[in-house]
Amino acid sequence: MADGGVFSLLGKRRFLPYFLTQAFGAFNDNLFKQGILLLFTYVIATSSSASLINLASGLFILPFFLFSPLAGQIADKVEKAKLIQWIKMAEIVLMLLAAVAFILQSKEMLLLLLFLMGTQSSMFGPVKYSILPQHLGPKELLAGNALVEMGTFLAILFGTIIAGVLFIIPGGINIISIGIVVVAVLGFFCSRYIPNAPSSNPDLKINFNPFAETLDTARNIQGNRAVFLSIMAISWFWFLGASYLTQFNLFTKDFLMGDPAVATGLLTLFSVGIAVGSLLCSKLSEGQVEIGLVPIGSLGLTIFGIDLYFATPELVGVAERGVGEFLADSRGYGVLLDLLLIGVFGGFYIVPLYALIQERTDEKRRAQVIALNNVMNAIFMVVSAAAAILMLSVIELSIPEYFLVLAIMNGVVALYIYRQVPEFVLRFCIWLLSHTMYRVSKSGMEHIPQEGAAVLVCNHVSYVDALLIGGAVRRPVRFVMDRDIARMRGMAWFFRLARTIPITSEKRDPEVYAQAFRSIDEALANGELVCIFPEGRLTKDGEIDRFRKGIEVILERNPVPVIPMALRGLWGSYFSHKDKPALAKLPSRFWSKVELVVDTSVSPENATAEGLESRVKELRGAYA
Repeated sequence: MADGGVFSLLGKRRFLPYFLTQAFGAFNDNLFKQGILLLFTYVIATSSSASLINLASGLFILPFFLFSPLAGQIADKVEKAKLIQWIKMAEIVLMLLAAVAFILQSKEMLLLLLFLMGTQSSMFGPVKYSILPQHLGPKELLAGNALVEMGTFLAILFGTIIAGVLFIIPGGINIISIGIVVVAVLGFFCSRYIPNAPSSNPDLKINFNPFAETLDTARNIQGNRAVFLSIMAISWFWFLGASYLTQFNLFTKDFLMGDPAVATGLLTLFSVGIAVGSLLCSKLSEGQVEIGLVPIGSLGLTIFGIDLYFATPELVGVAERGVGEFLADSRGYGVLLDLLLIGVFGGFYIVPLYALIQERTDEKRRAQVIALNNVMNAIFMVVSAAAAILMLSVIELSIPEYFLVLAIMNGVVALYIYRQVPEFVLRFCIWLLSHTMYRVSKSGMEHIPQEGAAVLVCNHVSYVDALLIGGAVRRPVRFVMDRDIARMRGMAWFFRLARTIPITSEKRDPEVYAQAFRSIDEALANGELVCIFPEGRLTKDGEIDRFRKGIEVILERNPVPVIPMALRGLWGSYFSHKDKPALAKLPSRFWSKVELVVDTSVSPENATAEGLESRVKELRGAYA
C-alpha cells in the first residue's frame, strides 16, 4: 500500500469494479426501500400505514434468515465473479418490476418485491466479503475492508437522502422508478469487469435446510474463538447501530426540537463518521489486520455514547427548528460531536473484525462463515427492535436514557469478548506501545512462515522485547520468558494474557524447567510460533551474551525451522538496564526508532547455540 495509501486500491481492476458494484447495490437497496417507506407513509396513507411500514421492514430482513446459509454455500461452491453477475442481473429484473409497482402504487406488489430484493441482497452478502481475500494481498485486506465499509455506509446514506429529496418534488415517484433501474444496470455493468475468483470448494454438497446449515457452520467455528466472537462483536455493532438509527427521527424531534432536515443531518454526520473511522483504521493499522484497534473502537463507542446522554440539551418551550436555527444554538454542538465520534470509533471497531474473519477462516468455508455472520446480524437487529420497545415503551426510558443504557451495555459486551479472547487486549497494548514510545520498523518479515511451527530466536535487550516482536509478527507468538520477568509486578497480568511460558534453570527449579519444555513441545506440535531469548536474561552492557544450550534441547525434541532475529535501538530505553536498572529511571526517549531485523531460517539439524548467536550478532551489528 506504500505506493498510494488506501485509495490506491481504487486504481486497480481487481478492486474498483467490485467496489462500485457493491456501492451501487447498497445505494439501490436504500433508494428502493426508503421510496417504499415514504410512499406508505405519505401517499398510501391509511390507518394501517404504521403496520405496513413495520411489515415492509420485516419482509426486507426475513430473507437474511432464510437464504443466507444457502448463499454462503453457493458462494463457496461456484466461481464468484460470475455469481455476482447473475445476482446483479436479477436485480435489474426486480427493479424493472419495482418501477411498475411504484407507478401503479401497488402496495402488495411492492411488498413482494421488497422481500425479493431482500433475497437478492442476502445472496450477495456472503460473496461480497468472501471474494476480497482472493483478489487482495494480506497487506491490502484491511484497506479493502475499510473502503468497502466507507462505500457501504455512504451509499446507504445517499440512497436514503436522495429518496427523500426526490419524493417531495412533483413526479418524484417516477424519477425514483427510473433511478432504481438505472442504478441496477450500472451495478451489472461494473460487475462484468470483476476478475474471476475460482471456486474455493467445488465439491461442496448443498444443504437446503437453512437452520441445519446455520447450526452446522456455527459448530464448525466454535473451536476458533477469535472468529466466533468476532461474529458476535459485529452482530452487536449492528444491534447498536440499528438502535441509534431507528431513534434518530424521534430523538431529533422530541429532544433537539429539529425538523426532518436536522434528522437527516445527524444521520449524515453519523455515516460520515463511520466512513472516516474506517479510513483512519486502515491508516493506523499500516496495511495490516490490526485487531488492537478494536478495543479502542469499543472504548470510544462507550465513552461518547455515555456523553451523548449528558450532552443532550434540556430545551423547554423551543419550537421546531430547521438546520440554520439548530446550528445557531451552541447547546446542540456536543450532540453533533458525540454522534460524529461514535461513527468514527464504530469504524475503528468494525473494519478489523471483518478482516479478521476473512483472514482466519478456512477458504473452503469462508462464504458460509460470512453467511452465518449475516444471519446473526439480522437476529441482533430484530432483537434491537424488541429491546427498544421494552426500554422505551414498557420501562418508559427517554431516548437519551436509552442511549446511555446502550453505551453501558456496549462496555459490558466488550469486557466479555476481550476476556474470552485476550488477543484483542494483547494487541491493543502492543499497538499503544509501538505508537507512543517507539517507532518500529521491520525488515525480512517474509522469512517468518505464514503457517506451521517454527522457533524464533532474538537478542534480549529490554522488558518490552516480547511486546515489540509480538506487534511486528502478524501470527500469534508464544514467548519463553525468565520466570522472574514473567512474575514482574505490574506486568505479570500482561504476560499471563500473552500465554508466555515461564522458565528457569533446571538446578533452581526442576519442575518449572520441565513444565516449560512440555509447554514448548505442545505449542510446536500445534503448529505455533515459539520465541525464545537464548541469553536467558536482559543484557547488562548492551552486548549480546552467550546463547545457552536450551535452544539445542528444544530442537532435539522438536526439529522445526529456526528464525534468527535481532532488535536494534532499544539499549538506553526506559525498559533496558543502561546506566540504571530498567524501570528505575525516568523515561527520556519517546517515539524513538527501533528496528527488528529477521534473517532466513536455519534448518534444525544445522542450528547450534553458537551458530545462532553468531547470526544474531551479525544481524544486530553495532546498532544496539
